[in-house]
Amino acid sequence: MDVQRRTVTNGDVSLAVFETGNPEGEPIVLVHGWPDTHELWQYVVPQLSHRFRVISYDTRGAGESTVPARVSDYELAALAADFYAVIDAVSPDAPVHVLAHDWGGVEVWEALATEDAASRVASFTVTSGPNLDILMYWVRDRLRRPTLSNLAGPLEQGVASYYTYLFQLPWLPELVLRRVMAGNWARFLGLFDGLDPARVKSAATIAEDMANGVNRYRANIARRLIRSQPKPTTVPVQVVINARDRAVRPGGYDDYGKFASQLWRRTIDSGHWSPISNPDDLVRATVEFIDMLSGSDPSTELAEGRVSYSGE
Repeated sequence: MDVQRRTVTNGDVSLAVFETGNPEGEPIVLVHGWPDTHELWQYVVPQLSHRFRVISYDTRGAGESTVPARVSDYELAALAADFYAVIDAVSPDAPVHVLAHDWGGVEVWEALATEDAASRVASFTVTSGPNLDILMYWVRDRLRRPTLSNLAGPLEQGVASYYTYLFQLPWLPELVLRRVMAGNWARFLGLFDGLDPARVKSAATIAEDMANGVNRYRANIARRLIRSQPKPTTVPVQVVINARDRAVRPGGYDDYGKFASQLWRRTIDSGHWSPISNPDDLVRATVEFIDMLSGSDPSTELAEGRVSYSGE
């Protein structure tokens, strides 16, 4: 498969961008999370390439892109600006479809809060990438009404997010990630996610990607815990919920319809790393969503409403 590499700049940050697929097709941008690079999508890209211009990129701090030194350089506003720099470069005259995972989804959610997002993003499919502001809104809302059912969801997510608290510690997370986790990442995903370790093909830079990516957590988690401000978006959004996701629990998605005016969701039988374990399901969900929005395939379950809703 022919892949073209280019560099897109956003201020002092250079982003490695990779394009393949149908040059006449609609553009779809794939945004990876932690601790991955654009190579996360290796099982997804071939299934999209016959129809779409497929663009992926290494986010700041990962792979072949610039590694900023300051924690503040990883704030969501900067990550969202990177995203817009990429889509403006690869598709200046037409909005793009987006598929994002993990922190890739977190930063695209931030980008969707801008006033002109709907003119630049045609659709957004996200898996295991929460909107931190809406998530914190959900937590605070449930804690204000402390019934057993209301407390269960935030407690479950709080336990699942244990590693985000550990990442706030100085230097120790980087040491463990570089020396222990990087060399055993495939084995860990097999245990944590239940996927086949042989399918995990990490980038050569994974040790540094892991360590650098900790700054995403330090720059954003505590800040959003203390002061979250959910912002509305009119971009059509599809949330693909991984039923066995041990990092992002399903209950945290309950309030998304209050802030996304066009929101659909579907659940697949997958763990957190669905782009590796369940690429077929993820591609099917993404393509059916795009087709439903364009009206080209009104017979899908999405259009019939069996897995869709708008508002709450």
